[in-house]
Amino acid sequence: MTSITRIFDFPYHQQDEFTTIPDALASKQNGVWVKVSTQEYIAQANTISRALLRMGVKKDDKIAIISSNNRTEWHIVDIGVLQTGAQTVPIYPTISEADYHYILTHSEAKYCFVSDEEVLRKINLIKDKLPHLKEIYSFNTIPNCKNWNELLILGEDNSNQDEVEAIKNSIKTEDLATIIYTSGTTGNPKGVMLSHQNIVSNVLGSAPRIPFEAGKSRALSFLPICHIFERMVLYLYQYYGVSIYFGESIEKIGDNIREVQPTVITAVPRLIEKVYDRIYAKGAELTGIKKKLFFWAIDLGLRYEPYGANGFWYELQLKIARKLIFSKWKDGLGGKLEVMVSGSAALQTRLSRIFAAAEIPVMEGYGLTETSPVIAVNDMRNHGFRIGTVGKVIDNVEVKIAEDGEILCKGPNVMMGYYKNETLTNEVITDGYFHTGDIGNMDKDGFLKITDRKKEMFKTSGGKYIAPQLIENTMKQSRFIENIMVIGEGQKMPAAFIQPNFDFVSEWANKNKIIIGKTHAEISSNEKVIARIQQEIDAINPKFGHWEQIKRFELTPETWSIEGGELTPTLKLKRKNVLEKYEDLYQKIYNV
Repeated sequence: MTSITRIFDFPYHQQDEFTTIPDALASKQNGVWVKVSTQEYIAQANTISRALLRMGVKKDDKIAIISSNNRTEWHIVDIGVLQTGAQTVPIYPTISEADYHYILTHSEAKYCFVSDEEVLRKINLIKDKLPHLKEIYSFNTIPNCKNWNELLILGEDNSNQDEVEAIKNSIKTEDLATIIYTSGTTGNPKGVMLSHQNIVSNVLGSAPRIPFEAGKSRALSFLPICHIFERMVLYLYQYYGVSIYFGESIEKIGDNIREVQPTVITAVPRLIEKVYDRIYAKGAELTGIKKKLFFWAIDLGLRYEPYGANGFWYELQLKIARKLIFSKWKDGLGGKLEVMVSGSAALQTRLSRIFAAAEIPVMEGYGLTETSPVIAVNDMRNHGFRIGTVGKVIDNVEVKIAEDGEILCKGPNVMMGYYKNETLTNEVITDGYFHTGDIGNMDKDGFLKITDRKKEMFKTSGGKYIAPQLIENTMKQSRFIENIMVIGEGQKMPAAFIQPNFDFVSEWANKNKIIIGKTHAEISSNEKVIARIQQEIDAINPKFGHWEQIKRFELTPETWSIEGGELTPTLKLKRKNVLEKYEDLYQKIYNV
């Protein structure tokens, strides 16, 4: 068995353990799934390594990869680069030209691989301001741009493979492997330095928590691979001999799931919310006994507790619901889905309950880019799943709760530091413990619960602490609310900016024959819409202390997005941006 100490050991381990997997990696091209076997994956990665050495790439050079979608080429280049001792710098495709300029300049990237014309267009706008960048290569065929196939031709001659092997053998597990620039909510992105050991230890520590049947599972990958969550999971898939199919786009995920019939997918809570909303909407369109059965099953699912805790009668009803209703949910998700792994943000407990009831459990985990990323994750087996928590801490990782409630993490998964920023590194790592910035607690059984971000908590003028994430996550259970940001630091009461779910609000208005207008501006200013959302707020407010309850709100006319600057690429709120954008609404709420 291959000893895994460096990232590029994973494909070789897969080859040794599972002989050949014909669809180790698969991407859709011109409507057809093009599959690459384990052997082809390794062979092409070696070809890239040979080409890069011939191009003069040296140890510790930086090579950027920017792709609008997950694809086979990304992985081949990733392994090809790492085998030369150089480091990959994965970059989000949707960031601004200014952020591209900052990251490519700060990392001193020598080469850049792009997926398509739109990414290339952005790079070309700043290319003249990048003194370190020697060349750009594209995965797609683009006029007037070098193609990555040129490297496959350049590296075809294997006469320098011995040099590749010698360099591979010289790379230590402690060596830097990648720099991931986090999408900070304020200021310039921070370059998180992750070593081979950081990521490998995280894969091996997380592996026992995921119920894969080695060599027989199939995954659909669509979360951005430039984010460490999806990237680490993809190495984990390789460790377990999982066939990996790359989704075409978020818009085509439904079609891809039905085609691929995956046994596992990773997702963020917002996507899981959207899946549930679609299922719920279809159920609401039913009539008669079918509709009654659907909502009976929903009600049952919302009361779900794992491991038969609700007793015999509940379990008997659940068995019937699974056969009559929930089996159709599973069919809609390809028919073979056994588990969804969720990260990046808190998952609503109702979704944990209902998907587990439907036998599509969502295993919620927790971590940060700086921790490679997993710190804790749920596992349905051996009573390792507890709703409302992020599971138990993984092997080789230590967690302690500071006096102020902050979660501190120590282990081989903790980053080397922030690139070119020792001061900031020393601020977040003390005595080997990384300060996560998250507030949480550990129950008597070792389950970790996250309550809020330390920096996002605020005090009202009355001196009461407000934890906005908890309130926001609960409010988003309303189908009328797409996004919400709780405000009120230093003010007498908490309030909120709310972005309505414009599609659902329009459906509600049509069903009830209410005229609310067609544009987002008309909808968000409509008195009946405002009154209906007030009802939702009034229904949820009693779940919180009097000082935490939302006293006033304003609806925003825009859909919050990455492009609009309201959300980070991992769909977290950019609070400062939202506050600045809706300064007029803030003044209206507080009569400033």
